[in-house]
Amino acid sequence: MAGNFWQSSHYQQWILDKQDLVRERQLDLQILSEEEYQKICIFFSNFIQILGEQLKLKQQVIATATVYFKRFYARNSLKCIDPLLLSPTCVFLASKVEEFGVISNSRLITTCQTVLKNKLNYAYTQEFPYRTNHILECEFYLLENLDCCLIVFQPYRPLLQLVQDIGPHEDQLLALAWRVVNDSLRTDLSLLYPPYQIAIGCLQIACVMMQKDLKSWFAELNVDIDKIQEISRYIINLFELWKTYDEKKDIQGLLNKMPKYKLQPTR
Repeated sequence: MAGNFWQSSHYQQWILDKQDLVRERQLDLQILSEEEYQKICIFFSNFIQILGEQLKLKQQVIATATVYFKRFYARNSLKCIDPLLLSPTCVFLASKVEEFGVISNSRLITTCQTVLKNKLNYAYTQEFPYRTNHILECEFYLLENLDCCLIVFQPYRPLLQLVQDIGPHEDQLLALAWRVVNDSLRTDLSLLYPPYQIAIGCLQIACVMMQKDLKSWFAELNVDIDKIQEISRYIINLFELWKTYDEKKDIQGLLNKMPKYKLQPTR
């Protein structure tokens, strides 16, 4: 396991260029606008989050699953594999990589069925169509596309270190910044920036939200401030999108418009 981010496959292979990302998505962006594409990705990130919470997984596992999901579609069209199948497959793989333990196949499928029926019924009227063999086959494709680069560095650890450096009794700031890091998983940030920069950007947003003036502390950090501002802008844009986006009302139309996957499930 790579203990050093700068020597890891995460840094060497999976910090991508924004132009490359847009180019890889051209097939999908012929059908969807950039905003529609983002809304679909947000929906499936939410699905991964709900699935992880129902399975009582740690946030680190959920975050890793979300990054796997984003990495796959950074190199593939949405029609390559149904995101409804890839989402639980990412959770299945992440739980093993993060050493949480293997989720039993039957429990994973049952939980998917329950989540779709009880929490996402505004998006899907039919039951979850996939079975264990689909998850296992999809896992093979996922591993191949990730090039077996499975160790993901997350912003949570650097965030903890940063808040400790600010001083004691900053529990409220940490909790808010932690939630902003969770929100950042709904953007492309994990594909574009190192996790310590994302942690600083999220901390900056949390300080603004709490009206906490730490300008002098931020000024002493040895970081590229332009990059931090870019990260903050991504998160602010997400918050702006959320103000006008009613997922329950809009998502069914977006899923119908989404490029359709070639592999249909077999019973």
